[in-house]
Amino acid sequence: MQNNSRRKFIQSAAVLTTGFMANGITGKAFYVNEFTSKRPPLANRHFTSAAVNKFIDTLKPQIKDQELAWLFENCYPNTLDTTVEFEMLNNKPDTYVITGDIDAMWLRDSTAQITPYLPFAKTDEPLALLVEGVINRQVHSILLDPYANAFYKDVNKESEWKSDLTVMKPGIHERKWEIDSLCYPIKLSHEFWKTTNRTAVFDNDWLKAVGLMLKTFKEQQRKEGNGPYNFQRNTFWATDGVPLSGYGYPVKPVGLICSVFRPSDDATIFPFLIPSNCFAVVSLRQAAEILTSVYKNNSLASECIALANEVDAAIKKYGIINHATFGKIYAFEVNGFGSFNLMDDANVPSLLSLPYLKYVSAEDEVYKNTRRFVLSDANPFFFKGTAGEGIGGPHAGIDMIWPLSIIMRGLTTNSKTEIAHCLKLLKHSHAGTGFMHEAFHKNDASNFTRKWFAWANTLFGELIQHVSIQHPELLKNNY
Repeated sequence: MQNNSRRKFIQSAAVLTTGFMANGITGKAFYVNEFTSKRPPLANRHFTSAAVNKFIDTLKPQIKDQELAWLFENCYPNTLDTTVEFEMLNNKPDTYVITGDIDAMWLRDSTAQITPYLPFAKTDEPLALLVEGVINRQVHSILLDPYANAFYKDVNKESEWKSDLTVMKPGIHERKWEIDSLCYPIKLSHEFWKTTNRTAVFDNDWLKAVGLMLKTFKEQQRKEGNGPYNFQRNTFWATDGVPLSGYGYPVKPVGLICSVFRPSDDATIFPFLIPSNCFAVVSLRQAAEILTSVYKNNSLASECIALANEVDAAIKKYGIINHATFGKIYAFEVNGFGSFNLMDDANVPSLLSLPYLKYVSAEDEVYKNTRRFVLSDANPFFFKGTAGEGIGGPHAGIDMIWPLSIIMRGLTTNSKTEIAHCLKLLKHSHAGTGFMHEAFHKNDASNFTRKWFAWANTLFGELIQHVSIQHPELLKNNY
């Protein structure tokens, strides 16, 4: 939903129409008279990490472009500054993370929002406890309902979507089955463990959650009927509706996992969503590593590995098609009968994000072909205009570019020229607000959705963090 105040720029903004050349793109640049920090006052911040603040203070002077440095300072700590609520609950850390302007915690968004801070959790004890709290809260949510994607802090709160035709429980904000909702908590747990070597989160509840993940994935392979989940909503919004009694269009059981919804929270067309199945392969193998190393549970680990191998083989057999122009590429969705949907969506997991999710190398030939496809006008949701270029999706509508896709493009390339192009596009997309948004119109960055979208903000910070490590010379340029 578009923010009604999207055209209200910060008071100090002076908007000048200029042209900038970025692979043929010309558009508006938004300048502010003073690059004053947009972070909340220290007393109003939800959480303060000394290590994160030190990193910002160290890196910001190394960024030559003042506007880009200002964006980094505003965006990178946005999750900690504005979206987290930490407490000790039953002697365990508990952290509730909202996505921004929606008071609910998505399993996906909460992982993506907290991941960029993991490098500092090894030395910053309060930050490490905060992350443990996120994992504990995610586990609690999965145990409440493995098919739900978003939850409330108050387990007794009823959702505005309580009339959805599915099994809604108190404490659940939305019950849209998305494979990635179960993958992201594994990703966070695994990366946190590998970074810090801390194992306190790996208790009996975490083990139960992994068991539920495995059970749910197998149910949604639909080898024995449609399984227990269906979803319908009384709405005129087509992407919120699921056909055929809420189970979606038929699939042939070939080993892939059905995802009734995409990570955009839009319904799939063909339920075998390939990027999410790729993510499941990675997550199952990461879960198996934890089960073997921490729990010494070789039996459950073997089940995870077996399912990962089965899904991986099915992706290679059914998820790759021969494109007349691009050669072998990954399809976005398939049904196992031979039908496929060729596109990509900005939300992660996406086809563009596969190296970021560690499913393939950025140099993999099928991925490189797929990348050329999704970043071209052959992808129906790749938009290019005077304000920028990038991938969008049905969720925000035609001609709306998601900064998430531009950021992910920068995170999945080794080309310094392409990274610089992404930095330029992002710098010119914020419309004077000093923050990233959900989406902006390809010809007018001031026409944007979601003024407060912490996932995009923090992921932008992760891109700058990544560039500072891999290509620090790019931070010495003006964009």
